[in-house]
Amino acid sequence: MSGPKTTEPVLDVRNLTATFGDGELTAVNDVSFTVGSGEVLGLVGESGSGKSVTLRSIIRLVPASGDVSGEVRWQGQNILAMRDAELRGVRGGQISMIFQEPMSALNPVLPVFTQIEENLKAHTDLDGNGRRARARELMDMVGIPDAARRLKEFPHQFSGGMRQRVMIAIALASNPRLLLADEPTTALDVTIQDQILKLILDLRDELSMSVVLVTHDLGVVAATCDRMAVMYAGRIVETGTVSEVFAQPNHAYTRGLLGSVPHAGTERSRLLSIDGTPPPLDRIPPGCAFNPRCEFATDACRATVPPLQDLSPGRSVACFNRDSVVAAGSPV
Repeated sequence: MSGPKTTEPVLDVRNLTATFGDGELTAVNDVSFTVGSGEVLGLVGESGSGKSVTLRSIIRLVPASGDVSGEVRWQGQNILAMRDAELRGVRGGQISMIFQEPMSALNPVLPVFTQIEENLKAHTDLDGNGRRARARELMDMVGIPDAARRLKEFPHQFSGGMRQRVMIAIALASNPRLLLADEPTTALDVTIQDQILKLILDLRDELSMSVVLVTHDLGVVAATCDRMAVMYAGRIVETGTVSEVFAQPNHAYTRGLLGSVPHAGTERSRLLSIDGTPPPLDRIPPGCAFNPRCEFATDACRATVPPLQDLSPGRSVACFNRDSVVAAGSPV
């Protein structure tokens, strides 16, 4: 990785909240973070932590039953306050998204070229010949051979890894400045996963693009991301550079995630595990949502939600018992 190009944020998310069911269910709760130019930020957590809803809320892709509040500052404007016409110029043009499941995200009855061309029609001034040439260029860029022929094919004629590459080609059609990647390597074997992640990093460098990468795989985070934000029950509980968080987790949940990953070159030992499961949205416990599963929990944790406090620039944690977690050491 070449690392972030500058420290100036291109995306500034402030107090982002997403609710559903007339406000009864809160999937994203007061989330704030920034993304620097050329930086890869990893959003980490178990399924149900609110990672995917966070990405969709940034570009207002939540269902009609949902309500999104807060601020998403992009090039001096709040995306959440934009009119629909303004939003269409940003979404898919300046900010693109790779969705989690390419087989359901791609239209099965349309050839690949038609699906790439849709983005090019909306966000470029290219004519028909220009769009076809650009589509071939994009297919070459993401490593799909024999592009001219394969543009005529349908999604079911591609393997899982190739469908994911098509999704990336669609996302990159308009040379976005920010790529939102929602678990782009889900259900792919490790060889293809590595190829896709390297492709995203290469394109980040080639296009001077920033990336927000959603994943539950800490190995992917270690190999790909510059910084990471750990989410639990819709809240960010810890942030920092990847090296900082891996070396010294400050939250019990982060420590549990790190302890559950096998590490090469260490003595054979039992992996740590986090007892229980993340709470459903309609039964989030009072206080710190992680307290029923936390070995460090105290009465304060069960009564009050810990605020996300800055420890140093870019390093923060929401935990009343940070000192105890740090004293327990990193399981990595």
